[in-house]
Amino acid sequence: MYKKLVVPIDMEHEDKLQKSLETAANIAKHYDAEVCYLGISTEAPSSVAHSPEEYRKKLEAFAQQQSGMHGHRVSAKAVASHDPSADINDTLLKAIEDAGADLVVMASHIPGIADRFWPSHGGAVASRAKVSVFLVR
Repeated sequence: MYKKLVVPIDMEHEDKLQKSLETAANIAKHYDAEVCYLGISTEAPSSVAHSPEEYRKKLEAFAQQQSGMHGHRVSAKAVASHDPSADINDTLLKAIEDAGADLVVMASHIPGIADRFWPSHGGAVASRAKVSVFLVR
């Protein structure tokens, strides 16, 4: 049913991704699908990486680590953005489409009062993506 999953990764918050990472790994194993770990970084130095190239290498290492832990096929797609805070939803949607995904597995948060004014990234992606989106809380 699924051939390629995309899992958006925020490397600054890896500790909050475990449930979505395990969910994606289980789905990938069940369908013998590839998991593409998608990361969006700024072009300027950040707390995660000093350059887009360093970020790409860290994301690829992360993908290989997940493959070693869970045994599924992986790839990594790093996308540099001028201003991720302003255009992250559009950047995610384009990267998901470019990756050829047929399912997105994405970590989300428990909705709060702020979500009435600013939709979550997961909600924005789920409402606009052309493929199925599985939001994991």
